[in-house]
Amino acid sequence: MTGPTAPVPPSTEPESTAGWAPTPALGRAVLLAGLLLVAGVLLGRVDLVVLAAPFALGTAYALRRRPTTLPQVWITAGDDAPLVEGGEVSAAVSVGNPDAVDYDLVVVRSRVSPWLRITRAGFAGAGPAADVPPAEVPSAAGTPAGNRRSAADRPFVTSVPAAEAVDLELAGRALRWGRHPVGPAGARVATAGGLLVSRAVFTEPVGVRVYPRTEPFEAVEAMPRAAGLVGAHHSRRPGEGGELAGVRIFAPGDRLRRVDWRVSLRARQLHVAATLSDRDAEVVVLLDVLAEAGRSGGVDGSASVLDTTVRATAAIAEHYLHRGDRVSLLEYGPGARRLRAAAGRRQYLTVLEWLLDVRADASQHEPYEQVFGPQQLSSDALVVVLTPLLDERSAQMLARLARSGRFVVAVDTLPANLTPPKDRGWAEVAYRLWRLDRETMIGQLREHGVPVVRWAGAGSLDQVLRDVARLATAPRVGSR
Repeated sequence: MTGPTAPVPPSTEPESTAGWAPTPALGRAVLLAGLLLVAGVLLGRVDLVVLAAPFALGTAYALRRRPTTLPQVWITAGDDAPLVEGGEVSAAVSVGNPDAVDYDLVVVRSRVSPWLRITRAGFAGAGPAADVPPAEVPSAAGTPAGNRRSAADRPFVTSVPAAEAVDLELAGRALRWGRHPVGPAGARVATAGGLLVSRAVFTEPVGVRVYPRTEPFEAVEAMPRAAGLVGAHHSRRPGEGGELAGVRIFAPGDRLRRVDWRVSLRARQLHVAATLSDRDAEVVVLLDVLAEAGRSGGVDGSASVLDTTVRATAAIAEHYLHRGDRVSLLEYGPGARRLRAAAGRRQYLTVLEWLLDVRADASQHEPYEQVFGPQQLSSDALVVVLTPLLDERSAQMLARLARSGRFVVAVDTLPANLTPPKDRGWAEVAYRLWRLDRETMIGQLREHGVPVVRWAGAGSLDQVLRDVARLATAPRVGSR
């Protein structure tokens, strides 16, 4: 969804006129008319009185109908269609006039998240001048929206007739996943020929939900242990399925459609084809949120650790949920957020909603016990850990999971194009030493039986899943 339901406009009950103030134009008109009248009376000059009459009459005529209520401002964020990174986003800032007096001039301005690049902005049906879309202009370097300022980052001017509303329509492109605000927005109104001006009226921002773009991902059907009752993976147990396990002698309870007539005629005894049951599997995706690295450039730029983590999680969840497996999510961090295991399209939408709140959160304490409490992980679940391996606690967590007998796959989410520091002195040497230390840590994890593979989209986990499934089905050697 691109945002919540459009907010209801504020109440139209009359407010105190204290919200309106005279403009300098009203002061100048009253002062000039008064001076001319006083001078005409004191000097006995009729021409000065005649000259003051238009100012006095014009001011009185303009103030004959004074506004009694303040303008209303509200924000509507697009429609109900799901919005994904790179998609078109639309919103509208509406200004309503609940009074019986026309608003001669309305100045509207709204803030927009830098991750929503607004390229077209203008009033709908408010005259030709308001419909001209402003072009983007360069901004200061370093902004996340590609070093450019939004087209909505300026005031817009229009007029609003009595008992009507105008919409400042904003259209552009969503650059990054997350919850991005449109607003707050504010408006000031001038009426009575520009002699009265209202105080600024503001409205709260409206959130726009931008779901992560699902990267192409495919994985082999191999699963360590398929534990459910139905699904797409072949288990090691006999049952109703599509995978042939062999041919055996007919037994009471076997279905006739399973009879292998060729073998039965040759052996002169009924034989049936035995199959392996199809089972679903539980996949636990663990997100390491202890650290963030790299700079996010949006959907068309470089990816940070969180970008890779969130997009890879969405791809993995979509793949396994599409195959009928159960998927759950865990955060390895102080928040220890979790999403229970479930299957189906509803779970996929819940996963996307859950991922919008992923944030890097450093912590000094060890979150292992907080995340992995008693009976939190099934012994048969496949645990896919998305981690940049920037913290020693992450490596220790992987080793503890492997020693507990879990089937663990570590996915390296550190950006491949991470640039070393450019400062002179020991910075480059320290960076190289850190790289060597990290490679040593990855090697130690592999010695503990934790495969570490870099995320690379489609086929990233094929070989490692085959290896994990092979280890799960291998006979275990016990010691006497």
